[in-house]
Amino acid sequence: MVHSLTELRLLGQSRTNFIVCIADDINWDDYGCYGSPCARTPRIDAIAARGMRFTSAYLTASSCSPSRSSMITGRYPHNLGPAAELHQPISANIPWLPAFLRERGYFTCLVGKNHMTREGTKVGQETWDRIDNGMTPSNHGAESKWAQAIADRPKDKPFFFWFAGIDAHREWEADNEWDETKYGPKHRPEDMVVPPFLVDESTTRRDLASYHNEITRFDYFVGQVADLLSEQGLLDNTLLLVLADNGRPFPRSKTRLHDSGMKTALVAYWPKGISHAGASTDSLVSVIDIAPTFLELAGIDSPPSMQGLSFSKILRDSKATTRRHAFSEHNWHDYEAHGRAVRSDGWLYIRNARPDLPWQGPADSVRSPSHVALRVRRDAGQLTPAQADVFLAPRPREELYLTANDPNQIHNLASDSQYASVKDRLAAILDQWIEETGDSIPATLASDKFDRETGVALRGKNVGGNRAEYPGQSRNAASLNSPGPR
Repeated sequence: MVHSLTELRLLGQSRTNFIVCIADDINWDDYGCYGSPCARTPRIDAIAARGMRFTSAYLTASSCSPSRSSMITGRYPHNLGPAAELHQPISANIPWLPAFLRERGYFTCLVGKNHMTREGTKVGQETWDRIDNGMTPSNHGAESKWAQAIADRPKDKPFFFWFAGIDAHREWEADNEWDETKYGPKHRPEDMVVPPFLVDESTTRRDLASYHNEITRFDYFVGQVADLLSEQGLLDNTLLLVLADNGRPFPRSKTRLHDSGMKTALVAYWPKGISHAGASTDSLVSVIDIAPTFLELAGIDSPPSMQGLSFSKILRDSKATTRRHAFSEHNWHDYEAHGRAVRSDGWLYIRNARPDLPWQGPADSVRSPSHVALRVRRDAGQLTPAQADVFLAPRPREELYLTANDPNQIHNLASDSQYASVKDRLAAILDQWIEETGDSIPATLASDKFDRETGVALRGKNVGGNRAEYPGQSRNAASLNSPGPR
């Protein structure tokens, strides 16, 4: 059947559009709408006030490329092949969300940080109609081309935009690219709230202020996207999600299995589909649920490869639930590591297969002024227990927290006999997930690429490259589709 251009445009406008605005390295509670007293995020706050705010949304990895690869495929990191680890490609047999949308007539476009590759082959036209790194001379946050990408899209197709900022990744380019007419004044160090696992002193406060500048810049460009959608009459029929790939690049956050690393803000805006403006939901969701949600709303059946669950019914009813358990992983990210976690019924259970090693954070965090301040206090014997956790080795093999009572997860209840039954239940759920999804603990994991004390790159023949086996490889996890318990 031949359609006129007008008919094609009407057809495209009748289907739900999708936009993901994904930040780099921002904690879940570093937005005004999530209670931060010092974050300046008026545009995201306004979207949340008219949309829905998820308060129990969790990542599968607090590590850039595994987290993003997990979202785009709807699979756990160890079910992605080499992509379980930082900078590694997704197994070639695994389909991506945009490919399904593109097959059904969607225009698919990635602008900004990509960090997702396919094993053995280049990610091509079967996946994205357009890829742009989003960089301009005045903005290295990779956001300033987002609105233009919407304006330049084909007008006769529904669309899926993956807008990926580099803010707030170190090394704080926003400080040198600041435009006060757009973003307002820079954040002041004296206004920062210092978490208990950092040292409250001037260099840490300046570090946090620069980090918050990047959050505000990200917020500005999310607002630009919303404004253009509104101007073009597209906002009501577009599901817009705002989230981050992992926690802030500070000690005890990024790469951690605790909420400071693995919990994400998730703001949804979709007037046509969200039943109550300004709703907040504490229903548990995982970021592997994004891909099947989009496919369901596009009228496309989810493939067997996707392990997530659509949360579309939560958009319609904030009290609805879809899953009881959310699972997360800590694999190689600059340093050797293997940790697993399950969240269920308000509890967090963590298991560490490399307890002899500290969880000091990624190398860029180790090189940060905030980490240096911790080292100085450590050497002077002045760390609090929360701060000492950054350097702790050996670490406990098991950790257990009731997160409502211990939001920073400082008081480990794993050895408390009062909670033995809770720990045993969660350990059994984690074991079931490991078995059914084909997870594994390699005998030899990728070695450290950076010094754990200074973050300086190590030199040597096998530094960071001894990948004889990655998690799940021995059990062919990249070819397994079982989601495990949900």
